Amino acid sequence: MITRKDSVILDVVTRIMVPFIQIFAFYVIFHGHYSPGGGFQGGALLAGSVLLQRIVLGRDRSLPGFPVKWGVPFGVIGVLLFFGTGLLAQVMGGNFLQYDALPFPMDEVWLRNTGILLVEIGVAFAVMGTLIAIFDELSGAGEEA
Repeated sequence: MITRKDSVILDVVTRIMVPFIQIFAFYVIFHGHYSPGGGFQGGALLAGSVLLQRIVLGRDRSLPGFPVKWGVPFGVIGVLLFFGTGLLAQVMGGNFLQYDALPFPMDEVWLRNTGILLVEIGVAFAVMGTLIAIFDELSGAGEEA
């Protein structure tokens, strides 16, 4: 059970920091194929921002932003997006995750970028959903939902 201590400073700092953490997480996800980082790191940052709200603001005030029942579906959607991208390339005659075999009407360079971005988003959703679901289950939030 998460118990909350009232602290105006923690509330204000959390409410200010969370949007910046999430913006940085999206930057890491979208620049994953150009620079260090990517889906795993971005997903962990997104999960960290939600968990920061859960811990500091308490369950009642943090649940409207990301309800407990969304953790597992986000993880499943992420895995399906990753696997679906690879399987689509394979069905179209390429190897698993061979981005130039994707059936989108784009240049080969754009196909590669789009395929990598889909994979990075899938990994981010899978990591974020899994970490939040694990936290909610361990904290007992899953039993009440």
